[in-house]
Amino acid sequence: ISACLVGSEMCIRDSYDPSGNAYSHVAEVRADSRLLFIAGQGGEDSQGQLSPVFADQARQALANLERALASKGASLAQVFKLTLLIVEHSEARLHQWVAEADRAWGAHMKPTCTLIPVPRLALDGMLVEIEAVAAVLLKT
Repeated sequence: ISACLVGSEMCIRDSYDPSGNAYSHVAEVRADSRLLFIAGQGGEDSQGQLSPVFADQARQALANLERALASKGASLAQVFKLTLLIVEHSEARLHQWVAEADRAWGAHMKPTCTLIPVPRLALDGMLVEIEAVAAVLLKT
């Protein structure tokens, strides 16, 4: 099997296709890019409330990530690296994350991602946290 990046000549030969788990093996960033480092975004709504439902928190965390990116003129399409922290990780939560990532990125290539199961996060009831790095092309 060859896992190839969509629209890229770069392939990782003899690797499985990770797109079913909502990530890519490799990301390449152009030298003429401005990097944005986004702190871990949790599933808190604008009132600071957390849903007890993992999928709801994942969706809200992605919305919070989108707002943080937009504040610097970027979007999810420019994210190339995620670190995903999940409390009480399971295959069910992985499938819920994949569904939310697919909703957020659509059929486009997903960022590289490291998923780290954790026993807890900063706030009681917090089930997911998403840290991101994005690259925005510099204007010439």
